Amino acid sequence: MKSALDFLNSLSLAKQFFLAGGIVTAIATIIIGLHVTEQIAQTVTRNAAATTALYVDSIIAPVLPDLTRETKLDESIERTLDETLGQGALGKRLVSFRLWRKDGMILYSNDKKLMGRVVPPGENRKRAFNGELVAKFDDVDDPESTAERAVGEPLLEIYNPILQPWSGQVVAVTEFYERAGELERSLTRARFRSWVVTITVTAGFFLILSAIVLRGSRTIERQLQENLDLTLRVKKGSQRAVALNEKFLRRVGADLHDGPAQLMAYAALRMDSEQILSDDSNRATREEEIATIKESLDEAIRDIRIICRGLILPHIETLSVSEAARRAVEHYRSRTGASVDSAIEPLNDEIPVAVKICVYRFIQEGLHNGWRHAEGNGQRVELRLLGNEITVVVQDAGQGFKAENAFLGLGLSGLCERVESLGGKFEINSSSAGTTLTMSLNIQDPIVS
Repeated sequence: MKSALDFLNSLSLAKQFFLAGGIVTAIATIIIGLHVTEQIAQTVTRNAAATTALYVDSIIAPVLPDLTRETKLDESIERTLDETLGQGALGKRLVSFRLWRKDGMILYSNDKKLMGRVVPPGENRKRAFNGELVAKFDDVDDPESTAERAVGEPLLEIYNPILQPWSGQVVAVTEFYERAGELERSLTRARFRSWVVTITVTAGFFLILSAIVLRGSRTIERQLQENLDLTLRVKKGSQRAVALNEKFLRRVGADLHDGPAQLMAYAALRMDSEQILSDDSNRATREEEIATIKESLDEAIRDIRIICRGLILPHIETLSVSEAARRAVEHYRSRTGASVDSAIEPLNDEIPVAVKICVYRFIQEGLHNGWRHAEGNGQRVELRLLGNEITVVVQDAGQGFKAENAFLGLGLSGLCERVESLGGKFEINSSSAGTTLTMSLNIQDPIVS
């Protein structure tokens, strides 16, 4: 049992449905088919019996005496019944006929040996004496029906109550057997058609449901795979983010050490030269030294401000993505004085803040790289929205660099991680004609929401 459950759980949802649903559908088809064919057989048999019984009743009942008084049929009535039952269409179909009294005596039979015989009533005859028409197809099991069982073809057995006209009381029961070859063929056709319809309908329902389940299963499997891929990307991104953060801190430390720290150390050393600063005899030299110290401190402060300006984001939450992009370009121009050509579409749609920050940092780092490696030549910024995808391009006309060296530096590696962490794409194309950085983000992606 456990191994069967383990096997079932190892299958996909679609395969589990096909297996379990197929078994349930097959069982349901069999049950429905058997029920429908049984109902058809009962209905056809009863209708055929009712037709024959009505015909026989219309012929037999008028010639019978008052059976509430008479206990035996006279010879004229027997002769009339013999002639009536042996002629015409009824005579060809009729195999045997019996007229039963309520006490179990056979008042009349076309098999004369049975007349006068008393047979205890069976279930079918009791039902007939209660006023019910009883019909059985190809099921001759009465002890007195030896001759009928020897016929060797399907028979329709009918028990028909004979009613007293003025009181409606059941005074006798006719039992007769009719050849039912045509009835058997009709039942076979009806059963076959009912099975075809039942199997077709249930199979159609099963196939439609299977198609829906298969589609849903594929969607779930695709989403699970996407979730697994996303989890792996987030895990790797987190690991790379830790490493990049360490690199970033080292770069900030290096910038502070090589710039402001060196200048302030130089100023401190000059201030330690007490002899120069306290020598009133050489006033010009002292003033020159003080100016040098002040210049070093001013430059250190300026470098610190530049570093801080690169670390701190402007308040872009209330800005549109286009305004954030223009703000990045303007800050770059104010710091470097370089010329930047821009083609920024006016996008005022609601864009997630994470996308705005990514766009700002992408343009900021891209222009900064162009300033350092291309001396600010031929710089251009593009921003456009096509459908749900926002695309940003930063170009320069520098000498380019080798593709294998693209992610050695902290800046491009950080950009790539930032863009891919939002489910976007980051591309670098570099040649002797210049470098182009491109990022694409789907603003409807749940990752960026």
